[in-house]
Amino acid sequence: MFRIVSKEEIAPKFHRFVVAAPEIARKHKPGQFVMVLPGESGERIPLTIAASDAAAGTITLVVQEVGKTTMSMALLAAGDGFLSVVGPLGTPTHIEKFGTVVCVGGGAGIAPMLPIAGGLRRAGNRVLSILGGRTQELVILRAEMEAVSDEIVYTTDDGSFGRKGLVTHALAELVESHGKPDLVVAIGPAIMMKAVAEMTRPLAIPTLASLNSIMVDGTGMCGACRIAVDGQTKFVCVDGPEFDAHKVDFDLLMKRLRMYLPEEQAAREKFLANHECRALAGVARG
Repeated sequence: MFRIVSKEEIAPKFHRFVVAAPEIARKHKPGQFVMVLPGESGERIPLTIAASDAAAGTITLVVQEVGKTTMSMALLAAGDGFLSVVGPLGTPTHIEKFGTVVCVGGGAGIAPMLPIAGGLRRAGNRVLSILGGRTQELVILRAEMEAVSDEIVYTTDDGSFGRKGLVTHALAELVESHGKPDLVVAIGPAIMMKAVAEMTRPLAIPTLASLNSIMVDGTGMCGACRIAVDGQTKFVCVDGPEFDAHKVDFDLLMKRLRMYLPEEQAAREKFLANHECRALAGVARG
């Protein structure tokens, strides 16, 4: 059992867990993830490590309530635990002094961007961050990202915070005002990363995308996370999660991400119905 040291809701349906995992904390490098099994009746899901503290022996995970498993995780509290946490997995981000690096994070993708931006800045890079979300509440970890960025721009789809528009609009303005960066790193919804890649490709700006695909074991055995990169089959769990964004077949990735939507919806509705029944039973007993 991996004990939850602390848990807090940092935005609607976004929860930050600090978990006791000494070995993982000691070995973790930016860009790596863990496979988490919350309980015996759940499923394993991949979560990128948002922070680690080797001295304290803890890792930080940010969980967005989306389906049955993440909703069940949201019900846990400090003192509870996850049945299994395996990692760190995946190929770490290549950190060196590139020069100027633009970090583009969208929604839940801001959490895995945090250790990467921090690592790049500690390596001597000038880090310019663009963070976006549908609305202000979904632009998470703002103070933490400001601490590891030289400049930061916020965008929201509805204009409730920062600039109204998409992260690609802010990226185009940044390139125009600051010149071409040496590297762009994008993490967020697949459609957002595709848009970033399409914008930077004609400008010949090296661009990395950290992919979040369907994953079962996290070690390359099942093949569920396979994608196409430059026409070749790659596995996100072992070959990634980061790839040259200009070579990723994002359309295939998005198609695979939609494969089990009906099953996910059914599981979510069943979980909500069961949870509501248990809550009503508790009220009746009270």
